[in-house]
Amino acid sequence: MEHNTIRTQVAIIGSGPSGLLLGQLLHNAGIDTVILDRVDRDYILGRIRAGVLEEGAAALLDEAGVGGRMRAEGLPHDGFDLVYDSEIHRIDLFKLTGGKRVLVYGQAELTQDLMDAREAAGLASHYNAKDVTPQDYDGARSVVTFEQDGVSRRIECDFIAGCDGFHGPSRASVPADAIRVFEKVYPFGWLGLLSAVPPVSEELIYNNHPRGFALCSMRSRTLSRYYVQCATSDRVDDWSEQRFWDELRLRLPEPFAAQVTTGPALEMSIAPLRSFVCEPMRFGRLFLVGDAAHIVPPTGAKGLNLAASDVHYLFEGLRAHYHDGSAAGLEAYSARALRRIWNAERFSWWMTSMMHRFPDMSDFDKRIQQAEFSQVVQSRAASATLAENYVGMPY
Repeated sequence: MEHNTIRTQVAIIGSGPSGLLLGQLLHNAGIDTVILDRVDRDYILGRIRAGVLEEGAAALLDEAGVGGRMRAEGLPHDGFDLVYDSEIHRIDLFKLTGGKRVLVYGQAELTQDLMDAREAAGLASHYNAKDVTPQDYDGARSVVTFEQDGVSRRIECDFIAGCDGFHGPSRASVPADAIRVFEKVYPFGWLGLLSAVPPVSEELIYNNHPRGFALCSMRSRTLSRYYVQCATSDRVDDWSEQRFWDELRLRLPEPFAAQVTTGPALEMSIAPLRSFVCEPMRFGRLFLVGDAAHIVPPTGAKGLNLAASDVHYLFEGLRAHYHDGSAAGLEAYSARALRRIWNAERFSWWMTSMMHRFPDMSDFDKRIQQAEFSQVVQSRAASATLAENYVGMPY
């Protein structure tokens, strides 16, 4: 086999939003990067993911110079509806947080924006990279080896950013005794359907119904994304499109149920729900970012936003290292990121616990869940706490 060596300052494993965003920020700061991914561009862009951005994440995209289309096409949301047993309560994010809001903009769209910016800048990206292996990150310099088109390649770098998701090689390369894992697996999943139909409402609807949770969301004014809680044993083939639409309407209160516009499914998939955190997030010259280090249930819309805050902390540390010769930011990366992660984990767990019907719920559990909802409805302080967490804690 031919053997090629690539030299760069930061090797980024993973070409999802976190890897691309980190790469763009570093490029703008004059820091050289190489990105590699095990799959191709089309596969990455075809993944259906989150679409609710905190102000901090949106500002970071602006800082990277890729926020133009997001600002033009994204949908600002000043609130959302919570529903419990057909009782509807609006969370006024804007009023409760002193003028903050979220922005609905699909992850595939912002990924496309970042890919286009990287390509326009002529920056190195290697797709369909096989056997990606981070090495020697506890020494003076790091190495990433991979195979592409039958050619064995080697990246020599100062640092490695593991932005390669839950199943990627970065965390897997860390010795088991050097890492601590915290995990909670929930006894249900979300069946999601994407359709080119107008959304039920201009804002998101989180719905707790005796038949199970339902979420009405959107990617644009003409592209809707709906979810229903399902059993962990369910498979997509168990659900016809008609069954999905019928179940969604059964769970929604009037007038929302009457406003559902049905259409062909562009995509249907089931996502299991889990909470997951690994500590620490730095191992010598290897840094874990986003889903490589943590997973949240999607109820709180925190997954993509947590990845963005990780990128913020890591970028600050790398910039200080290269521009100022300071190691303080890199040394503090794991602790800073984890403080924000655990806050979001708590919030996402709480939202999930309040809005889903658990298979083993007792009558006592149901009353406690109902009391949680009532507290949010009756207490401005409780609503404000929910709103503050939903729009995102400061970096």
